[in-house]
Amino acid sequence: MADEVKRGLEGVVAATTKLSFIDGAAGILEYCGYNITDIARFATFEEVMYLLWYGRLPTQKELRAFSQKIRRERTIDSSVIRILQTCAKHIDAMDALRTAVSYLAQCDPDLSNNSAEANIRKGIRLAAKFPTIVAAFYRVKQGKKVIAPMLNLSSGANFLYMLRGTIPNEVEANAMETDFILTAEHELNASTFTTRVTVSTLSDLHSAICSGISTLKGPLHGGARAEVYKMLDKIQKPERAEAFIQRALKQGQKIMGFGHRVYKTYDPRAILFKETALALANFKKDKKWYMIATKVEDVVIKELVEKLGKPIYPNVDFYTGPVYKYLDIPSELTTAIFALGRIAGWVAHALEQYADNRLIRPNALYIGPHNLKYVPLEQR
Repeated sequence: MADEVKRGLEGVVAATTKLSFIDGAAGILEYCGYNITDIARFATFEEVMYLLWYGRLPTQKELRAFSQKIRRERTIDSSVIRILQTCAKHIDAMDALRTAVSYLAQCDPDLSNNSAEANIRKGIRLAAKFPTIVAAFYRVKQGKKVIAPMLNLSSGANFLYMLRGTIPNEVEANAMETDFILTAEHELNASTFTTRVTVSTLSDLHSAICSGISTLKGPLHGGARAEVYKMLDKIQKPERAEAFIQRALKQGQKIMGFGHRVYKTYDPRAILFKETALALANFKKDKKWYMIATKVEDVVIKELVEKLGKPIYPNVDFYTGPVYKYLDIPSELTTAIFALGRIAGWVAHALEQYADNRLIRPNALYIGPHNLKYVPLEQR
């Protein structure tokens, strides 16, 4: 039907893409044709960025050159730090990140250049600086000295270093790197779609990325991670998990980190995050947070999947809870960290939209009244 409305645009195909493929029934996710499991286990985040932006895996020489470009752009100057210092201390890190990106736009020599080459240069600058901005803002809020990035560290290791001031061990660094990779790209999610809508007007890349940040901040998108983190804090002990979830379900509450618009089975990214959480738990010799999470999962699946037949399984957000607990990452940074990975996908979709653009402008079905008679103000 021409007038059929798909609420939330569910099931509507709005674009073609070569960036990612999702089979929600089978639980498959691919980046440019490569299964997410292989990518997460064997690739680096810089390699994933190259794949998404250029459509193929790099050679060793290409990756080395690309990584050097990324790492040289990690540093933020004193003017950006001053911007972060002027931000209100109570605001979310996503707000500070959005503010910093807006400021960086006016400093970028390629701001008004929308060629593919210029946008990759801008993408490199933004992707490189995102972790530095988030770590710097957090340390400013804590009244601590901002730590400059280390150019010889991987993306994950460098972020943890800037956050803490100490170089992380290999298990922690790999966990953070895996996080960035698993959140890099996911087809037309809300923030990516918003990014493409902005690009479709032929606005600049910085404006499009600000759109993505603003959308990702919402609790039904990236903000769900913070809610999972808070839930773990409330439960505190594995033996309390079942009663907590049973009570929440009886009250009709949504269990954050479960269910997905696309996946009707286990989110493949959740499987990998679960593996990461277990690796950290074993390394730390502390399975508390992992056990709480698995107990929550068991109860939700028993009550919603097995008893009611609802396809509500863990999504990408759920096992970030124990992962961030083990990495000593505060809940206030969980959404911003999502952006540190998703910037790769946002830039990739911007490049794809610019290359074959048509203004994105859907229709709306009007359901209001017609032919009302205007009543003068003095008669109302």
